[in-house]
Amino acid sequence: MTTTTDDAVELGEEQPRRSPLHEEHVALGATLTPFAGWQMPLRYTSDLTEHHAVRSAAGLFDLSHMGEIRVAGPGAGHALDRALVGNLSALAVGRARYTMLCAPDGGVLDDLVVYRTGPEGYLVVANASNVETVLTELQERCSGVEVTDESATTALVAVQGPAAAGILGRLVSEDGRSGVSGLRYYACTAALVAGVEAVVARTGYTGEDGFELYVSPEDAPTLWRALLETGAEDGLVPAGLACRDSLRLEAGMPLYGNELDTTTTPHDAGMGRVVRLDKVDEDGEPLDFVGRGPLEARAGSQPARVLVGLQGLGRRAARHGYAVLVPDGPVVGEVTSGAPSPTLGYPIAMAYVTPEVSGEGTELAVEVRGRPEPARVVPLPFYRRP
Repeated sequence: MTTTTDDAVELGEEQPRRSPLHEEHVALGATLTPFAGWQMPLRYTSDLTEHHAVRSAAGLFDLSHMGEIRVAGPGAGHALDRALVGNLSALAVGRARYTMLCAPDGGVLDDLVVYRTGPEGYLVVANASNVETVLTELQERCSGVEVTDESATTALVAVQGPAAAGILGRLVSEDGRSGVSGLRYYACTAALVAGVEAVVARTGYTGEDGFELYVSPEDAPTLWRALLETGAEDGLVPAGLACRDSLRLEAGMPLYGNELDTTTTPHDAGMGRVVRLDKVDEDGEPLDFVGRGPLEARAGSQPARVLVGLQGLGRRAARHGYAVLVPDGPVVGEVTSGAPSPTLGYPIAMAYVTPEVSGEGTELAVEVRGRPEPARVVPLPFYRRP
């Protein structure tokens, strides 16, 4: 049965949310797709064109579907220390940290970026599909401090690529230019960009240098148009979700629901470094953050599976869920993400495999539509910017 929008409303089906930049995407001829409850641009021209633009010049992304949760008040940092696996109270004002929210059994509920915006203020950025989970967990775990969902009042625009700094620099007001140009990786600052008040962060999900700008929804179109106009001479193009995924795969960055989920611990994903077992409480005793016991045990045990990179030696790309085999032998793992690499020119994938076949150079195979395709274990990430 085909339903119209009116039919869907009558039937009580929830309609995808629209970004504050929705009309901009329509005007640019974007192909729109449902994503995590939102209607977002999949591509504007072609996946390859947008991917190569980010690697060689710059791409402009709408990330307004991401969730922003404010945690504030005396003791906010210590509350986050207990709620998350990272040591957030040690974070300097104006810096950011990649961390995770884990269940009591150590499974990952979401991976996050946390900014310290003031002495007693933090901004937690969550994946769109997990905003409600993260909000609920933080409200329960961070008792005594204010936890507020600011997702509806925040738009997020990212400019990524080797030309990003130059493009952004031309739009930053004179008094904020030095602060933005000197911004360190995983740091943030307030600045006036194209006349718009923004929190500018030097972070991203593409493997390139770049910036993410948090602004009010009503200011987002002004900022978007200014970046497109100013960046045109440098080769900047609007970029959609499709190339964002191929870029992050080349950079070996995990995607929640693929490399990370509630059955996976940070250690399984090769990210045990984000779990700070050296955190202590006010008495100098080991801090009992949520998931500590299982994660501490997992850190000291042999893994049942290891996340590896696979270089495809044939022409057909592996995809999520495909079986990984020993050549002419048994199944030893499963692909979590896979695609042809536009930058490298051959298929790549990430997969969980058993430890005995996880060594660099190990020859494996991936079952692609019933036929084994040869692959080799290679280090992650597949691509590093020059």
